[in-house]
Order: sequence, then C-alpha cells, then structure tokens
Amino acid sequence: MDYNSAAVKTGTQTVEINKVLKNTYSLLAMTLIFSAFTAWYAATNFVQPMGLVVTLIGVYGLMFAVYKTANSIWGLFFVFAFTGFLGYSLGPLLAMVSATAPDILFTALGGTGLIFFALSGYVLVTRKDMSFLSGMLTAGMVVLVIAMIAGFFLHLQALQLAISAGFMLFSSALILYQTSEIIHGGETNYIRATVTLFVSLYNIFVSLLNLLMSFSGND
Repeated sequence: MDYNSAAVKTGTQTVEINKVLKNTYSLLAMTLIFSAFTAWYAATNFVQPMGLVVTLIGVYGLMFAVYKTANSIWGLFFVFAFTGFLGYSLGPLLAMVSATAPDILFTALGGTGLIFFALSGYVLVTRKDMSFLSGMLTAGMVVLVIAMIAGFFLHLQALQLAISAGFMLFSSALILYQTSEIIHGGETNYIRATVTLFVSLYNIFVSLLNLLMSFSGND
C-alpha cells in the first residue's frame, strides 16, 4: 500500500472540502446581505404583494436556472437573482410586521440566526455524518407538500401552524444534512450548497415569524 499517495490524496481532499466550506459561507453571507437589501427596498417603497403565480414562476424558474448553471460563472448571477427575488417578495410582509410588531420581527431574525449557528456549529464541531437524514428529508418534503395543498383548500389556523412548525423542523434537518455533506465531501459545489442553506434559513425565518405572529395574536 502506498501510504504517501494515500496521505497526499487525503490532504488534497481536505483542502478541497475546506475550500467548498469557505466559499459556501462567504457566498451565503453575501446573498443574505443582498436579499436583506431587496427586502428593505420592497418594504420601504410599499411594494404590493406579488401574486401566487408570479411568485411560483419566479422562485422555481430562478432555482432551476441556478442548478442548471451551478458549474459556470452564470451560477453566481442566478444565485443572487434568486435570493434577491426571495428577499423582494418578503418586503410587504416585513413592512406590515415592522409597523405593527417590530419586536416579533427582531425575535424571528435572532431566532433564525441562533438556530443556524447552533446546528451548523454542532456538525462542524462533532464532524458527525448526517447522511442518514436523506430518507427522512424526502419523506418530510412529501408530507409538507400534501399539507400545503390541503391548507390551500382548508383554511384552518391549526393546519397553518402545523405547516410552519413542519417547515422549521424540515429546514433545520436540511441544515444539518447539507453541512455534513460539505465536510464529508458529498457536496462539492458551493453554489448548490449556498442555495440549500439560504432556502433553509428563509423557511425557518418565515415559519418562525408566522408562529410568533399567531401566538401573539398579530396574525
């Protein structure tokens, strides 16, 4: 057995993994700042909420473009377009919450940050392999889609709260899984990793905001 070759290979893999991790967190930070700016712009200019069809086309169209161009320079353009669009779409909701209950807005922001740092920090420190979550995430996504379809026809507050709680749990598990994939070499594309983490943070923030508003009576 060539131990020198094995050591070199392991060292090269470690360097590549650290590079992906660094690029992912750097890009994630930049996209969060950019989306915060677009959300602030939409909120301060009293932009009207976009229709469901426009939102779905924008979100899934841009997400498709990100994944199709993830291995090229265009991937960076579309990842900012995608995250900026999500931030812009939040503008009307943030304007309403900041005007009626700013404390809830800051609590949701702080809670989202704490959840992300706690979950990602846990995986980075323990180096645990979270690949076992893959099947659970697939099942969870199916359940959430069914619940969302049901919620579209059944306007029940309890169901909406359950969906929000479900998205928080699903997105938290996705952060654990994606972080683990990066540090164990399962994810080598920092653009795809960034989008996954960004969407997870977005879902946690919106879900936490909905839950806090409901429990405080401001929904």
